[in-house]
Amino acid sequence: MIPESSHPGRWWHALEDGRIQCDLCPRDCRLHEGQRGACFVRKMENGRMVLTTYGRSSGFCVDPIEKKPLNHFYPGSSVFSFGTAGCNLACKFCQNWDISKSRDMDRLMDAAGPDEIARAAARMGSKSVAYTYNDPVIFAEYAIDTAQACRATGLKNVAVTAGYMHEAARREFYAVMDAANVDLKGFTDDFYVKYCGGHLQPILDTLTYLHRETRVWLELTTLLIPTLNDSETEIRALADWVARELGPDVPLHFSAFHPDYKLRDLPATPPATLARARELAMAAGLHYVYTGNVHDRQGDTTFCPGCGKPLIVRDWYEILDYRLTDQGTCPDCGAAVAGRFEHFERPFGARRIPVSLHRA
Repeated sequence: MIPESSHPGRWWHALEDGRIQCDLCPRDCRLHEGQRGACFVRKMENGRMVLTTYGRSSGFCVDPIEKKPLNHFYPGSSVFSFGTAGCNLACKFCQNWDISKSRDMDRLMDAAGPDEIARAAARMGSKSVAYTYNDPVIFAEYAIDTAQACRATGLKNVAVTAGYMHEAARREFYAVMDAANVDLKGFTDDFYVKYCGGHLQPILDTLTYLHRETRVWLELTTLLIPTLNDSETEIRALADWVARELGPDVPLHFSAFHPDYKLRDLPATPPATLARARELAMAAGLHYVYTGNVHDRQGDTTFCPGCGKPLIVRDWYEILDYRLTDQGTCPDCGAAVAGRFEHFERPFGARRIPVSLHRA
């Protein structure tokens, strides 16, 4: 394990009683000297806010971009992925809990600065860098500095996040991001309070901000958990909101839950539930609805919104057929497919390549 480091934090203010308040996310943690926030990685040290995971990662890996999941952001490309530790939500169903819920930093085995990450990603031939595995919101200073270094190298930046952050930090964070997959974990505040330790409205605020005020490419993911957030009523409400507030061209991924962390007593999501959710969302007017964490070629495929022909045929993270033009249009009817596309040669594939940064 590498030593803990302290980097000056942003988005905080001093309180009259000697504490400081973190202004990064809606938790608004108020800290005494030496105390950490709910995310565990932001701390009051010598009267100021510091980020204890700056320059420290839980590991580096080259992934297919479809794993994020992003199906309309340079399909078939590879993405250099990394995260740190901790999280500002407390999801009882967390699928990466060993990283996001880390309390002793034992997962932080790789040290790297922003420029070093950008150089390594470029050497590995990646199209983009993803801030993922745990939520990049809590290491925003590190993510922003790395994203700026990546942009200088010609790389794109991808945030995989729950979107739980305040307006000022949100504006600075997404100013250097090119794409985001935001977890919309459910569609009731009660679900967020009981199972995530947060609230729904800040997530909706992030989504509407991204759609209305930025050029960030946006896709959504909802993990469907049996009996908790998978009712047809809730799925319809979620899909109707997306269609109304974000428009029909924002891709929505319904992903399968598997028992983990504090929800081991629930069954895995049946494939039929995912298929039904996809039907309901498409009936609400969404053009691009996908299923995840299961083998479902129909649910993995991108269809033309004009003529309905299959344009990108996938099986999980594997692209089996690609028919889009370089301009992102259907070769049969000319309809445009929403997203970010370029000339397609051969896909990176479903492989996952762990990287030791200093040997990259």
